[in-house]
Amino acid sequence: MTETSASPDFVSLAPGLVRGIGASERTPRWRPGISTGCRHAEMFASGCDAAGAGLALALARDALRMKSPDPAVDTPDQRPFLWVQDKAALRLSGTPYLPGLPAQVRHRLIHVAAASPEDALFALEEGLRCRDLAFVIGEIAGNPRSLDFTASRRLGLAAEKHGVPLWLVRLDARHDLGAARMRWRVEGAPSPASRWNSHAPGAATWKADLFRAHTFQPGQWILRDDGPALIAEPATPDHGGLVHRAGDRSLATG
Repeated sequence: MTETSASPDFVSLAPGLVRGIGASERTPRWRPGISTGCRHAEMFASGCDAAGAGLALALARDALRMKSPDPAVDTPDQRPFLWVQDKAALRLSGTPYLPGLPAQVRHRLIHVAAASPEDALFALEEGLRCRDLAFVIGEIAGNPRSLDFTASRRLGLAAEKHGVPLWLVRLDARHDLGAARMRWRVEGAPSPASRWNSHAPGAATWKADLFRAHTFQPGQWILRDDGPALIAEPATPDHGGLVHRAGDRSLATG
């Protein structure tokens, strides 16, 4: 049994839609800054760019901001974070470039280059057991046999038990069966022009399709890392018209 882009898991995502009941009566819409209660998410992305890892880091930072909503009063989370890549992911996307990371987190990176998917999964699970980490990002290429439903479930259970969130980036991978409570398709999107310098790169921007979530409706957004916050704009959904309001600006923006 596999998940495909044309056949998202409607039963677990939006049972109201399957039964002909308005989805708004059953499940809320995701937006930046909202507590998801999800410790394990997957991002399916191309290995040709860094869209998956970029959005994973942006979502991790958005979750950290929710823990410290008032910087003048709350103590920001300064714990390090773990980034694990298997050999194939390293070959596709390269190692994280420290000067390119947000200034608030670049000095907190712990990077692990694993020789195999099995070693990467071991490092990820060990990281999730360490409460001294703020979050964990993993990058694994393709659909290795070791990353089956059982392995995915083990990662989810470790994240839930120890309270360390995991964003697992799946590079050039099929949507196979997995235990992640939120699953995204991610690709790069055009950045807005820089306000002060037309030749400077704009803010990192992604087209993100939430095609599976246990507590949220599926939908599409254009997400932009605006530095202090993650900004969401509506995008046209492609779920066969069943979720025609997923891009509603009043509900999709933060």
